[in-house]
Amino acid sequence: MSAPGTRPRGAAPKPAARRSGYLGPRSLVGFAISALLLYFAFRKIDLAEVGRRITDADPFLYVLAAALATVVFWIRAWRWKSILEPVCPGSSFRHRFAATTIGFMGNNLLPMRVGEFMRAYALARVEPVPVVSAFTSLVIERLLDAVFVISFLFISMTLPGFPGFGVEGAIYITAARGLALMVVLAFLLLGGFVIWPEPAVRITEAVAARLPQALRRPLVDSLEAFLAGAGILRRPRLISRAAAWTVVLWFVNALSFWVAFRAFGMQLSFTAALFFQSVIALAVSVPSAPGFFGPFELAAKLVLADMWGMDASHAIAMAGGFHIAGFIPVTLIGIYYARSIHLSLREAEESEQTIEAAVEQSTGVNPDEPQEP
Repeated sequence: MSAPGTRPRGAAPKPAARRSGYLGPRSLVGFAISALLLYFAFRKIDLAEVGRRITDADPFLYVLAAALATVVFWIRAWRWKSILEPVCPGSSFRHRFAATTIGFMGNNLLPMRVGEFMRAYALARVEPVPVVSAFTSLVIERLLDAVFVISFLFISMTLPGFPGFGVEGAIYITAARGLALMVVLAFLLLGGFVIWPEPAVRITEAVAARLPQALRRPLVDSLEAFLAGAGILRRPRLISRAAAWTVVLWFVNALSFWVAFRAFGMQLSFTAALFFQSVIALAVSVPSAPGFFGPFELAAKLVLADMWGMDASHAIAMAGGFHIAGFIPVTLIGIYYARSIHLSLREAEESEQTIEAAVEQSTGVNPDEPQEP
């Protein structure tokens, strides 16, 4: 690994000006949303019953569920190899796993999902990959996740054991259809950009010309940087391998939920676990406080109590218990790896700025000079 205090190999110099920290408007909105969702999740909940359900959970199955949830991060690191192959062939599994856990640790402890930037920053620190390409690989990863999360949502609705299409089911179906349409359109747009990159940049520049000056250059810069790092989309073998790992990842993740159901005495089918994990994955994508507390618990209550007819306190006990069980291991592992590569809190805080500066540098733009309209 790199020597302590070294700059990421692919990163641009850090901007001189620092942002206002983690108490800005975006983070405050996230905390407010989490507080509101936690209120609705725990409203009319018997906390004594929640505590009893947690203490009565099967310890072996509880630990097994937590272990499966942690294995998911190993799978993410394996999948990342295929996505990174065009820009960083032969990357180290240990480095990919370290960066993955650092990123999720950051999302668990710091606001504004700064962990997504920390993950790319950490990988560029220990592997010969430009930080912009590392971040682009995470955008592709998120698109793959979105496709399969929504696919599993629809698949689970067709399997035996799904409770039917009542009012709650209709809401989920409508939301899922809208999200599916958005993901399909995003992939079509992305495919067009990859196949015809030069026309795509020209069209983007023409569209950007109608935007406020402060948004014009960053939009074009981001597209050019993305296209430079999206080599996997031009290699069917690699994208197929990444897709296969994505199926394995979300199957294991659903299995962890199914085992957690059993740990808390819920005799629910694997169909419920497939549907449950997709709803949870979509719920935690909304702005929230670190660790996604609030969206996770309310989504669990809506699915388990409103759709599968479980007692609401039982549902909250399972959600809270499993959430903590998944939160602790990856957070501790991420802290260990962050310390091992001497990633400081200040560097973590500035990782988003560093990547933005690297994007500007990679497209030949000086961030300190005003740009022409």
